[in-house]
Amino acid sequence: MTTTPSMTPSGKPSTVACQVMWNRLISIVEEQAQALVRTAFSTSVREAGDLSAGVYSADGKMLAQAVTGTPGHVNAMADAVAHFIRRIGRQNMAEGDVYITNDPWEGTGHLHDITMVTPSFYQGVLVGFFACTAHIVDIGGRGFGADAQSVYEEGLYIPIMKFAHQGEVDETLTRIIRGNVREPDQLIGDIYALATCNDIGHRRLVDMMAEFGLATLDDIAEFILDHSRRATIERIKALPNQEASGEMTVDGFDQPITLKVKISIHDDKIISDFTGTSGVDKKGINCPLVYTKAYACYALKVAIAPEIPNNAASLEPFEIIAEENTIVHALHPAPVALRHIVGHFVPDTVFNAFDQIIPGLVPAEGAGCLCNFQVSLRPRSDAPAPSDARRSEVLTFNSGGSGARPEHDGLNATAFPSGVMTMPIEATENAGPVIVWRKELRPDSGGAGKTRGGLGQYMDIGAIEGHEFDLQAMFDRGDHPARGRRGGGDGAPTTLVQDDGTVMRVKGKQFVPHGNKVLMAFPGGGGYGNPKDRAPDLVKRDLARGYISAETASTVYGLSDDDIRQVEDMIRRGDPI
Repeated sequence: MTTTPSMTPSGKPSTVACQVMWNRLISIVEEQAQALVRTAFSTSVREAGDLSAGVYSADGKMLAQAVTGTPGHVNAMADAVAHFIRRIGRQNMAEGDVYITNDPWEGTGHLHDITMVTPSFYQGVLVGFFACTAHIVDIGGRGFGADAQSVYEEGLYIPIMKFAHQGEVDETLTRIIRGNVREPDQLIGDIYALATCNDIGHRRLVDMMAEFGLATLDDIAEFILDHSRRATIERIKALPNQEASGEMTVDGFDQPITLKVKISIHDDKIISDFTGTSGVDKKGINCPLVYTKAYACYALKVAIAPEIPNNAASLEPFEIIAEENTIVHALHPAPVALRHIVGHFVPDTVFNAFDQIIPGLVPAEGAGCLCNFQVSLRPRSDAPAPSDARRSEVLTFNSGGSGARPEHDGLNATAFPSGVMTMPIEATENAGPVIVWRKELRPDSGGAGKTRGGLGQYMDIGAIEGHEFDLQAMFDRGDHPARGRRGGGDGAPTTLVQDDGTVMRVKGKQFVPHGNKVLMAFPGGGGYGNPKDRAPDLVKRDLARGYISAETASTVYGLSDDDIRQVEDMIRRGDPI
C-alpha cells in the first residue's frame, strides 16, 4: 500500500487529516444551515435563525453541528436520528429517501418544529445521516400558543415517516399537510427547503470522502467522538467533586411554577437532577425531557467547555434526571406548544446551583424565554371592512436583556440561551397587515450592579386600518423578573397593556379591537455585584447612551450631581460618548 500524507501506514487517516476533516464537517453543516436560511419561507427561519443542522455517523451519533442554530434544536436533535433509524429500519432505507417528523417526544419538543433526516449513501453504502430542524409559523390546530389542554389541540402530528422514497415525494402526505394548516404554501416551502439543505450537506460530504479516499466515516467518527469525550471529561475532572441545589420561580400560565435542580459533579460526569420541580401544567407550557436535557447540557457545556465542538460525545458526560409528569419531563399527551418558555429557564436554574460550586463564572439571571408573540389578523367585525382586508398569521421573535456577567455587562435585547435573532421591523410588517409603531431599548430595565444587566425593549404594535386581531402572548417575567447575582439588582418585569388601558396577560390568546394598539415592555437581565462598585465612567457612559436615567445614576449608582450635569452638557453639545 502506498501511504499518502493523509494516511498512516495502517491505512487509517492521520491525526492531521482527521482534524482537517473534522473542521470540514463543521463547515459542511454550516453551509447546510445557511442554505436553509436562504431558502426557507418562514420568517422564523429566514430572519430569526430558529433552526439547526447536523451530520451523523451511520449509527446515528451526532458528529458535528452548525454554528447557526439554537441549542434547543441541535441538542434535542442529537437524540432524534436514533429514533428515525429505529422507526424506519435500516433495511427500508434507500438512496433518495427523506424522512420527516414533528413528534415532540422524538423530535425537538413541540409540533411547530419540523425535523428532516436524510440518509447519506456513498458508493452504494449508507455512511451517515444529515438532519435539520426549523420552526414553522403554523401547524394548524389552535395556532402557536399556550391555550391548548392537550397536544391533540396543538396542530397536525406527523409521525416519523418517509417524505420521499427514492426521490419520489409522498403526495398524499403533502395533501394532508396542506389541508390542515393556515399557510400551506409557506409550510410546504419550508419542508422542501429542509430537504434541500440536507442534500447540500450530502453532496459536500461525498466530495470530502472522495478527496480523502474514504469508504466510510468510521475512522473520522471515532476520532471526533474520542477526542471530544476525553476533552470534556478533562474539564469535569478539574472541578471540585461537590453538589449544590438551585431553583427559580417563574410566572407559568394561571399559577407560578418552580424549577429545582441539584448539580452533582463527579470525576467523569455531571448529574443534573430536577426532582422537586412543579408538575405538569394544564396549559401548553410543558417541556418534554428531550428539550430539558438540551438546555441543561448547554448550560453546563458553555460554563466549563465552550470551545469543544458540540457532538454526541461532548454532550455524553452530562446526565439529566427528572421525574415523569413534571413540567420538565412532560409525557404524551401533555400540551407542549410553548415548551421553550420552561426550557429557556433551565440554564438559569442550573447556573443558580453551579454558582455555589464555582463562584464568579456564570451570569446573573436573564430574561430567559424569548419575547415572542403571534398576531392573527382578520377583517374588522365591528363595521364593514375594506375590500383589501385579509387574514394573516404573523409570528415575530423578540428578546429581553441577558443577565450581567461577572466581568461584562449583559447584552441588550439579546436572546440567551436560545441565541435566535430579533426580527427586523421590515420583515415583520412584510409578513402581514401589522404595524410596529415603536421598537426601542427600555431604559433602566437592566438590573443594577458592578456589571449591569442587559436592557429589555419597548415594542408597540397595531394593525393596518380595517383589521382586528388576536394577540397570542408568549411571555414570562411579568411577576418574577430576572434576579441579580451576588448583590446585583433585579431586571425590570414584563408589562403588556392596550393603549386604552386594558391590561393583558403575559400568556394566552387575547382579542385586540380595531384601532387599538398593544404596548409591550420586555424584561431586562439581572445585575451582577454591588452597584456601588460600578466604575463611574461606566455609569456616565450608560447615562449618556440613555441606558439609565439620571435618577438611577444618582440614587442607585451614587453618581454626583456635578457628574450628571457634565454628561447632560456632553449630550447637548453632541460630544462623542
